[in-house]
Amino acid sequence: MNNQLTPEIIIGIITAYFVLLMIISYFTGRNSDNADFFVAGRQSPWYLVAFGMVGASLSGVTFISVPGWVEASQFSYMQMVFGYLLGYVVIATVLMPMYYRMNLTSIYTYLEDRFGVSAYKTGAGFFLLSRTIQASFRLYLVAIVLQQFVMSAFGIPFWGTVMITIVLIWIYTFQGGIKTIVVTDTLQTFCMLAAVGLTVWAISDKLSLSFGEVFNTVSDSQYGQLFFFEGGWSDPKNFFKQFLAGASIAIVMTGLDQDMMQKNLSCKNIGDAQKNMFWFSVILVLANLLFLTLGVLLFTYANQVGIDIPEKKDLLYPTIALHHLSPTIGIVFILGLIAAAYSSADSALTALTTSFCVDFLGFEKSEEAEADKKKTRFKVHIGFSVVLFFVILAFWFINDDSVISAIFTAAGYTYGPLLGLYAFGFFTGRKIVDRFAPAVCIAAPILTYIINANSELLLFGYKFGFELLILNGLLTFLGLLGISYATVPNPEDTQITE
Repeated sequence: MNNQLTPEIIIGIITAYFVLLMIISYFTGRNSDNADFFVAGRQSPWYLVAFGMVGASLSGVTFISVPGWVEASQFSYMQMVFGYLLGYVVIATVLMPMYYRMNLTSIYTYLEDRFGVSAYKTGAGFFLLSRTIQASFRLYLVAIVLQQFVMSAFGIPFWGTVMITIVLIWIYTFQGGIKTIVVTDTLQTFCMLAAVGLTVWAISDKLSLSFGEVFNTVSDSQYGQLFFFEGGWSDPKNFFKQFLAGASIAIVMTGLDQDMMQKNLSCKNIGDAQKNMFWFSVILVLANLLFLTLGVLLFTYANQVGIDIPEKKDLLYPTIALHHLSPTIGIVFILGLIAAAYSSADSALTALTTSFCVDFLGFEKSEEAEADKKKTRFKVHIGFSVVLFFVILAFWFINDDSVISAIFTAAGYTYGPLLGLYAFGFFTGRKIVDRFAPAVCIAAPILTYIINANSELLLFGYKFGFELLILNGLLTFLGLLGISYATVPNPEDTQITE
């Protein structure tokens, strides 16, 4: 590590950043009620939501893993990002108008109205599982970096690093919830993108590259290939596979995800929410291009000056930023890393709390006093903090794969039933035998896993990539079709009265 950038200095930076978040939390969380916690009183400025959502979407996974992923996948990740754009169009034109028309706090309330209580609880349950997995993976990655480069110098064990991280997040979100997060995510997105932009500039300077030369270096490098058509459907990097997977991932991980939609639902009206989605899409594409460009420059710089590339490529960015660049870049990296961790985890913790309170404790239907609901919400918030703590520790013992790959693989199994439920609800007019919905939604991921494990044998050499999500959703759709029946109009509804 830079001699000038000691662990003590880094701790001081983190402390100062946290104090700033606490100040924001104090002013945004004063006199907050449950409506402010859940949807910010539906008064959030759309431009803050749009910019802040970028940080929540990127998170620590993109911040660290995507630059390290360039060596194996080149720029193929952008094919999936382009697919996101199609998914965001569907969200803005189909899903969000429905959410606003129904005036939803939890988006899974739609499933109760469309199918029944069992389907509703099943959908909400899969969200809780999915978001817990994702939030834990993201915090796990950041905790590893903090542990290796900072906390170990003070003799703090990994579990202590995780506990400190979660406690800090809980402290500044427990009062204001989404009302606070809309503001803090804006700050954190800025810090994250500034960190990456300044690192790109610093490495370009080290390599004596102008802006135009950076573009040429990326496009001419062995990592610069963007589109992959030659390998056919058996190639995991095939354009059509990644594009369609990107579209479906965007729909489920944004449009069918309480965490991401909760921010959109905090806008004043559907028009503002759609403007938010448009600008969020544009910024997200540019941000991902920036992260992949950083990845190419990191590997180019490492190869040119003889830096040993870590076995876990996720650690390449922190290694170069903290060991081989100026202390200023090291400080900026730490700020970006912490911002990445907080921007995804804080909103996830709030969304998990919201979904459990609304979908399982029935806050919107309960006649319990607001003060009592607030106490219950407080306990639920603590409960999910504890859950995240233990899940992260579990990953510490068992994870040995690329973090970003693991997240999307997990999403293919846990978000698939949500995709199938909503697709069936939107594209058919059929009802289902509601009590069988949980069985269908559990069976679909199991069948998906079996098919994936034997795909080369069953499908003539075909290998699944991120499009596992589409398969899972299709199996759920077919299962729901099997337990469905055509609706018969009630004669009383069509009888003409005198």
